[in-house]
Amino acid sequence: MRLTVLGGCGAWPTARQACSGYLVEHAGFRLLIDPGYATLPRLLTRLDVGAVDAVLVSHGHPDHCADLNPLLRARELRDDPAPPLAVYAPHRALDVVLALDRPGMLASALRLHEFSPGDRLDIGPFTADTVLLPHFVPNAGIRLTTPDGVLVYTGDTGPSPDVPRLARDADLLLSEATYARRVPDADAPFLLTAELAGQYARQAGVSRLLLTHLWPGTDRATVLEAAREGFSGPVGVAVPDLVVEL
Repeated sequence: MRLTVLGGCGAWPTARQACSGYLVEHAGFRLLIDPGYATLPRLLTRLDVGAVDAVLVSHGHPDHCADLNPLLRARELRDDPAPPLAVYAPHRALDVVLALDRPGMLASALRLHEFSPGDRLDIGPFTADTVLLPHFVPNAGIRLTTPDGVLVYTGDTGPSPDVPRLARDADLLLSEATYARRVPDADAPFLLTAELAGQYARQAGVSRLLLTHLWPGTDRATVLEAAREGFSGPVGVAVPDLVVEL
């Protein structure tokens, strides 16, 4: 299983960093997780839009799904339309982004599979176990399993004992870390720190921790230092074009 980071910036993209977006490949199958703002151009540096086999969305915030619209446009409106794209998302999470075009314009471009966090999904060669994690809107933490490895992605989440439970013995924990050590009080139930992500990684016994969804302008060295206070294994930051082999 191979993870390629398209972007890992929280809230909005910067000049150098797209928002959340991750390409996961196994056995020739290409799964795009969270096509957030500005991730499509990054994807196009690696493959044609028709080569994406499925999309999995953790929740409906636009920094995690806005580029689904241009992805579907690029597949549907070209001279040789691609087959309908399998798209998996929590119930109603994509209502807004799918309403950006006139009704029916992209209806044949996708096959929408809505799920409730807690469901198990079979997506190509991947088994995806999901769990509801605390955020401003329903958010699915995701555990992707293949015979070769386990990747756990939190989406956006606040503190929850379900995070280390979901990540138990995973090869890689891709964890939101919007702030280094302290989340502003109003957002504290719904966002995570790098410090706590490191503690969760240790509790779960994961092999590797990758921090993502950093607030724009965050110093990477600061979040790495915070995460390493709780986790002694390899720690990195999700930056464009980073490739991790599991």
